Amino acid sequence: MIEIQEVNIKSLELKVNQFNSFISNILISEKKTEGDVVLIFCSDEYLLEINKKHLNHNYYTDIITFDYCVENIVSGDLYISIDRVKENSKTFNDSFINELSRVVIHGVLHLCGYNDKTEADQKNMRNLENKYLAMNK
Repeated sequence: MIEIQEVNIKSLELKVNQFNSFISNILISEKKTEGDVVLIFCSDEYLLEINKKHLNHNYYTDIITFDYCVENIVSGDLYISIDRVKENSKTFNDSFINELSRVVIHGVLHLCGYNDKTEADQKNMRNLENKYLAMNK
């Protein structure tokens, strides 16, 4: 089940079904079973506090993923800074919804077991993001 929450931001008026089908398609492609995935859209400041508290990082980020997966069942919380997504969409000259979709895909890929610690991992994740973003259009 996909759930959307909004914390410390003006309502985006997004519907669960805007993300439900494309997240389900990613999980099917990755041969995973859908569990509970919560998309928590929040502000920079809210996500910064989570970053400090849970990861001991004192910087802004666009997403923090908490993985609750058990075996092949994908579950987790994706905290997404709407402020960062808006900024990134301007920086990368892309639409807000495309950038938001890319960040959601990135978090789902983490839940599927992908990492972005090394340059090779980052390249692989970017390629998968592009693949699933194209499927979403």
